[in-house]
Amino acid sequence: MPVITLTDVVKTYPPREKGAPPLTAVDGVSLTIADGEIFGIIGYSGAGKSTLVRLINALELTTSGRIEIDGEPVTGLPERELRRVRAGIGMVFQQFNLFASKTVWGNVEFPLRAAGVPKSEHQARISELLHFVGLADKAHVRPDQLSGGQKQRVGIARALATSPRILLADEATSALDPETTQEVLGLLRRVNAELGITIVVITHEMDVIKSIADRVAVMDAGRVVETGPTFEVFSAPREASTRRFVSTVVSGAPVGDDLAALRRRHDGTLVTVRVSEGGVDQRDVFALLGRHGLSFEIVYGGIDEIQGRTFGTLTLAVTGPDGSVRAAIAELGDSATELEVV
Repeated sequence: MPVITLTDVVKTYPPREKGAPPLTAVDGVSLTIADGEIFGIIGYSGAGKSTLVRLINALELTTSGRIEIDGEPVTGLPERELRRVRAGIGMVFQQFNLFASKTVWGNVEFPLRAAGVPKSEHQARISELLHFVGLADKAHVRPDQLSGGQKQRVGIARALATSPRILLADEATSALDPETTQEVLGLLRRVNAELGITIVVITHEMDVIKSIADRVAVMDAGRVVETGPTFEVFSAPREASTRRFVSTVVSGAPVGDDLAALRRRHDGTLVTVRVSEGGVDQRDVFALLGRHGLSFEIVYGGIDEIQGRTFGTLTLAVTGPDGSVRAAIAELGDSATELEVV
């Protein structure tokens, strides 16, 4: 059963200037997010992903379309009922949004007070959460004495205080350095694995998605342009937006000046081969070229991995008899493309 369902969701805002058309931030988005998965939503600034999150937790109302949480429609609910829905959804923010005047303990206690949890239950719950996020020794410290990673751990503990079923992480690692980012992502994986909480991760960072998300939706100009299992989407991207994200971690096929420079430096035929686990393996490519009596050199591209599964693009300068080169390219099929300088 999906825990979150969006059907043809649209969100528009009034025009910024008189006579201008309304601003469409989310444009006909349909998604299902399964119970217990980590679902990534990736897009560049202005893609509509943060607006989509505010629609999911009912901080903003849809212009049209339908949103369901656990099969219950939330579009059109009165504010009193929306507060109940929001209580089951935790939120982690990019800039932490901690209360500077409160201690770590006070920040985690705040949602318990707001939800009307009896005070007699606060101590056990807060202690449990601070141990879970590794900050039990910081209980009486104020946020300005914490590192960025520690602040985000407090944010996660606070988001978990009322035992939500869903956790929304909106650019939760964007303000952190790479090492701290991996620590926070590791904590989110624990939240998912040990507590069974469905997590929706919103980000513009490919590294975040490829290290944590089970499935991903790519947003561009308010629309979801591609969605599916993370490895499948990024190892064989169909859309230009997706290919741009992949290019931030793995070089694709060379074009333009890069391709011309390779042509000047290398003899033979330039061939780009897409490799991936479950598809064409790079060892198979090298063995095939050897069987055809061809020599080759890797001149461009690279290999990366998503949750232990490899993918990437390699451009080879292949030398040998022209007939053998053609036969090898034909045998590689759709995975190989001969490159020509335009």
